This record gives sequence, structure tokens and C-alpha cells, in this order.
Amino acid sequence: MIISDLPLAGLLLLESEPFRDDRGQFSRLFCRNELSERGVGMNIAQINHSLTRKVGSIRGMHFQRPPHAEIKIIRCLRGKCFDVAVDLRPESDTYLKWHGEILEGHDNKALLIPEGFAHGFQVLEADTELLYLHSEFYTPEVEAGVRFDDPQLAIEWPLPPSEISDRDATLPFIK
Repeated sequence: MIISDLPLAGLLLLESEPFRDDRGQFSRLFCRNELSERGVGMNIAQINHSLTRKVGSIRGMHFQRPPHAEIKIIRCLRGKCFDVAVDLRPESDTYLKWHGEILEGHDNKALLIPEGFAHGFQVLEADTELLYLHSEFYTPEVEAGVRFDDPQLAIEWPLPPSEISDRDATLPFIK
């Protein structure tokens, strides 16, 4: 795996180097040893999958509060999305800054989103599927989020939002 730093401290781009031959390809999607060499201690507690049908749909911006704050690795399996992470760590130099990456089903890329970040995405192709690796179990009593359209964050979504769940549309603004 190739692991690259992104503009927000702790946010990483993971790129798999596929082995290809006449049969197709083989890729490593997760390696605890390689991540630990970069200072990321992650054990996988849960793996989730999402399918989002409509272009322009937004899911997010979600996170879990301590003591169940989580690291997430997000990979697009099919389709295309604009994946966004927002730094919500008050002590961070990049507090309330966001970073977005295009993830596609064929690009062998993933985002590692550290604890203390909100995560969300916008679908750029119909029937986009994402795979999520989580370091913590889903814990409803500590789940939280911020609005995808919070003016203080000013996330520049590539398309006008078309579909948003009632839950995501009523998440609080940052105060």
C-alpha cells in the first residue's frame, strides 16, 4: 500500500498497488502493520457497505463521540463519489477545515479518516457502493453529526444536493 498524507493532520490517502496478470488482479485493502508504521493503531471492529442510487445524494456528516470515537477507512467499490472529512478536533491546527477526494470503483484508493473527524459523501454516479472499515462498533448513544450545508464549514459539494435523509437534513450546525 502507498500511504500519503493529506492537508488535514491525520487524514490519509491509501492506495493499493494491485498485482495484475491474465486472470485479473489482486489488491491488499488493509494492512495493520503498514498503518502502524505510520502511527495508526487500527483494529477492525465492523465492516459496512452502502449503496446509494441517485446522483447528487449526500450521506453525512457523521461521527461517534468518545469513548467510541472511531477511525474509518472508506473505499468506493463501484461508481464514483466525492468523499469529505471535516476536522472537529478543537486542539487541531486544521479545526473546522474540510478535505474532499474523488473515490471511484476502479481507482484502488481509500480515505483513512481519524478519530475526531466527521465523514460524508456525495454520489457522482448512480448506484455507487462504498465499503467502510470501522475501528469501533456502531454505538447509537454516542453517534453525532453536523449539517452537510453548514455555512461555517462551507463544503463545496460538486453537485447540487438532490437526496438527503431527514436525519442528515436536521443535524445541527456547528456553534
